[in-house]
Amino acid sequence: METLCKVRDLYRSISRFEADFQQEHQICLNEGMLLCSLSKAERLSSGEMADLLGLTCSNTSKVIRSVEEKGYIERILGEQDKRQMYFKLTPAGKTKLRDINCKDIEMPELLHKVISLY
Repeated sequence: METLCKVRDLYRSISRFEADFQQEHQICLNEGMLLCSLSKAERLSSGEMADLLGLTCSNTSKVIRSVEEKGYIERILGEQDKRQMYFKLTPAGKTKLRDINCKDIEMPELLHKVISLY
């Protein structure tokens, strides 16, 4: 039972952080994590992003579409295989990432403790 209560507390901390993050930056946490993932790679396929984000392919497609509609990422065709689709940050996406400073968002104490372990 104690484990479930700890998971509940962690989940509530993440939910609170996500709500504050979305209010501050007008993007959800999954969108922010997608931008962050793309900032560490020149380009990624949707499957690679799904693996990095821990989302299903269907949910990843929804996040990609949302971020693409906001102008933060763009599609590029594979060089060897033109059927392969990749995504990369646009200049607006790079600017958005620079504007995001999670230190400005109050982080719940429990979440702060967990993150500091990494």
